[in-house]
Amino acid sequence: MKAPSGLLPGTKNVPFADALAAHGDRTAVITADGRVSYRELAVRVDATARRLGPERRLVLLVAANTVDALVVHLAALAGGHPVLLVPGDHPEAVRSLTDAYDPDVVARPDGDGWVLDERRDISAHTLHPDLALLLSTSGSTGSPKLVRLSHQNVQANAESIAEYLDIRDTDRAATTLPMHYCYGLSVLHSHLLRGAAVILTGLSVTDACFWELFCDARGTTFAGVPYTFELLDRVGFDAMELPHLRYVTQAGGRLAPARVARYAALGRAAGWDLFVMYGQTEATARMAYLPPEFAHTRPEAAGIAVPGGSFRLQPLPDWPGESTGELVYTGPNVMLGYAEGPEDLALGRTVDELHTGDIARLAPDGLYELVGRRSRFAKILGLRIDPQQVEAMLEKHGVTACCTGDDDELVVAVLGDPEAADPNGVRRLVTAECGLPPRAVRVRVLAELPRLATGKADYRAIRELAGPAPAPPAAPAEATASEPAAAALCRLYARILDRDAVTEDSSFVGLGGDSLSYVEMSLHLEEVLGELPDHWHTLPIRELREPSGRPADKRRGSRRRTLETSVALRAVAIVLIVGSHIHLFWVKGGAHVLLGVAGYNFARFHLGCADRRERLRNIGRSVARIAVPSMAWLALMLLVTDDYDLTGVLLLTSLLGPNDGFWFIEVLLYMLVAVAALLAVPWVDRAERRFPFALPAALAVLGLIGRYDLFGLEARVHVPLVVTVFWLFALGWTAARASTVGQRLLVNAAVLATVPGFFPGELAREVVVVVGLTLLIWVRTVPSVAWVNRVAGVLAGSSLYIYVTHWQVFPRLEGMPTLVATLASLLVGIAYAALATRVMRWRPSLPGSRGTAARARVSARRGD
Repeated sequence: MKAPSGLLPGTKNVPFADALAAHGDRTAVITADGRVSYRELAVRVDATARRLGPERRLVLLVAANTVDALVVHLAALAGGHPVLLVPGDHPEAVRSLTDAYDPDVVARPDGDGWVLDERRDISAHTLHPDLALLLSTSGSTGSPKLVRLSHQNVQANAESIAEYLDIRDTDRAATTLPMHYCYGLSVLHSHLLRGAAVILTGLSVTDACFWELFCDARGTTFAGVPYTFELLDRVGFDAMELPHLRYVTQAGGRLAPARVARYAALGRAAGWDLFVMYGQTEATARMAYLPPEFAHTRPEAAGIAVPGGSFRLQPLPDWPGESTGELVYTGPNVMLGYAEGPEDLALGRTVDELHTGDIARLAPDGLYELVGRRSRFAKILGLRIDPQQVEAMLEKHGVTACCTGDDDELVVAVLGDPEAADPNGVRRLVTAECGLPPRAVRVRVLAELPRLATGKADYRAIRELAGPAPAPPAAPAEATASEPAAAALCRLYARILDRDAVTEDSSFVGLGGDSLSYVEMSLHLEEVLGELPDHWHTLPIRELREPSGRPADKRRGSRRRTLETSVALRAVAIVLIVGSHIHLFWVKGGAHVLLGVAGYNFARFHLGCADRRERLRNIGRSVARIAVPSMAWLALMLLVTDDYDLTGVLLLTSLLGPNDGFWFIEVLLYMLVAVAALLAVPWVDRAERRFPFALPAALAVLGLIGRYDLFGLEARVHVPLVVTVFWLFALGWTAARASTVGQRLLVNAAVLATVPGFFPGELAREVVVVVGLTLLIWVRTVPSVAWVNRVAGVLAGSSLYIYVTHWQVFPRLEGMPTLVATLASLLVGIAYAALATRVMRWRPSLPGSRGTAARARVSARRGD
């Protein structure tokens, strides 16, 4: 590559970064704040390149999906300056790599601006003429080991991707991945090469604002790692209207074949293509892709080599067969080599072909399939994990273990007494070391570790022996104010959700949170963070951290407050129920609104991307949290009063007849058990994921059979009340899955058509139900103030327990003012809620057990 004018002789650069102006006034960048043309972008890049000067210097760029960061990156590539990209959301990685490589220039954000910290005019390093880019391998953002990429690597990789994706100048790609990650960076490079536009944003696909920006910008494509597709399932992507979407790409780890096939089918129906890709940072980004026509029929395949590249299979003694061996890649995008310190920046090419470490098979149809790993590295949820380093870390903590992994999880076999060892303490250590979520780490305690005849660990046997991880113990106490914000939030989640090993990648839904814990969690988070973002329950904790800057109390004081509609409805409904029973006023219908809210929350909290068994476990936990405290209270009342019998204590009156005052609790439990049984059927579970709106809509239609008693059963036999009111639960579920205006209108029309006439002669009651459900469908939050949020949160979070206890409170206060009886009923229910919650979270320890001692040792090491 010849040096363009303005560069010193012998200086090379990346051609597409120096040719931005050739695309004229076409849109280059779209942000929430406006648009930047290629001509405008070229002017800014040229100005920054002049600022960097003609002498090559090492530029460390604190990367972010912003125009400022993109300008600095392109200026470095155009000016021939090697650029080291580091993640802007990991200050420790920035410090570590700055110390390790002593860059000449540090480009970083500073408040609302951007600064170039020019530490010296002439580089302190010897920089090889071919060196253009330095990237960390995925999952090693703070490691000094970097991949050295040349100008040719960057240009060739962008050209190859643009060719097989057929990127056009009319395409508009959203940045769903960070710039410092080679996959996210390749999206920017390949589209800028072709004169296409990039929709530059740091928003998550779970954020409604992301999709508003994507649609407003007429987005045609976005990229995703496996976890992205889990998030897409949560937000109802398959029901979205994206008329300009042309293709979706996936890389960053193996996506389950079933999910590949499902998204391929979804794309075919909606008119877009799915490109499944395979790559490594050492190949700049991409090595193979699966042509979209094979995504449905061959979803397990990695595909074919990208244009300009080629594969060969190197035979391995442990993998016999001519068509199987280690996958070796050759192409112009293969890295120069690794750097482990600044002295390596002077090196030229030390690698000619890339030994991927993956075992592959060439199928008869010409597609490559990955069947194993030669090295013990595992890429789990997009993070590269070295099991040997995990073993070494555990050894330092006095734990003898063998680790192995695949694309989905890390398996840790621990040597010890299965009855006394603490697998959850081991899991905490591993998740803290690797950054993996707890669900991706399985720990199995074995009396003897499997060995080969040579004495080496038998990792295949360990993988086969690994069973389900044991249930986590009680969560540690809440963090103190002196802890980092992220750590405090992790401990808060652990305490409220009674889950262990919570990490920054955990989310409320992913940890099995439900409607009972949702209110308590939202109140605590609001105290810490102020206004919560939409869909906070689906966001990882790292996206909820309190931003730095002004003191937290001032930040919270400056934020406007809102109250989530479902929480407000629960609070108002329970007050209406209790007040009406005590005759403080007469406004009925609150319990039936709560049935719709229950269905709404069921969809939000129990129908995430977890597998079928995990979904059922979470529903089971919710059933227990409703049934156990209710039955405990009724059992106590059975002992001290004559008001109940054993049928009532067992919550069977609605089923056996006649219905009594606890019908709501019984009906809610029956509904949860029924839908759990339905979702336990594999094809129903798949149908719910494929048709998240249509399935509950169909259940609502079936529920109308009971609503209207179409078969006349009520006249002949006792019909459980759950059959009569299930349609309200199903309508709430459907409302939660309605992602378009048309779908919301359809649900609202169903409410308006079916509620009238359900309570003959009680128009006011029907109005309450219609208004409540309509608010649930259309209004996400209502304006509020802090004290109202606190009161509503306590009432909503305690609503179940208030309902259970109030029947025994107000009759004892006969003769007292009805307002006093109402307040007393609410307060007793709130107190019982606090007691029940504390008891449900408490687990006894066995004094003197070795497991307890082990937990204490782990806690001491971590400062818990």
